[in-house]
Amino acid sequence: MENKETETQHQPKGEQQVKEEEEEGPPPGWQSIPPPAAKHPPPQQPPSTEMAQMVCGSCRELLSYPRGTRQVKCSCCETINFVLEAHQVGLVKCGRDNCAMLLMYPYGAPSVRCSSCQFVTEIGEHNRRPPWSVQQGQPTPPNAVH
Repeated sequence: MENKETETQHQPKGEQQVKEEEEEGPPPGWQSIPPPAAKHPPPQQPPSTEMAQMVCGSCRELLSYPRGTRQVKCSCCETINFVLEAHQVGLVKCGRDNCAMLLMYPYGAPSVRCSSCQFVTEIGEHNRRPPWSVQQGQPTPPNAVH
């Protein structure tokens, strides 16, 4: 205790006051409030290891990608290809007489260009096919756009 008094006598008055306040502790009636519990974000799903494939719309390169991906960049021509779910895709035969290519297109598109012969086929009731999911025997989701 004597050491403490001599220590404070040699310090300037402002420092003495700060040191005394630090040693006194919190004011009467003060209570420590625990910090609110941190909200933990829901655990993220691990990335899918299941792979899918598609053909690039520009260069026809076969592309592999993790299932659930929305866009795939072609490593050959660097085109960004949009990935559609089965219920979002329509099928139509190319409209050019000597081309028998089966074309896939997003539902709602007015036309589709053949990647083989470059012919533009109009999408109409006369050449629509059922959605790919229906052809494969999978039920179409209730919110699918037709």
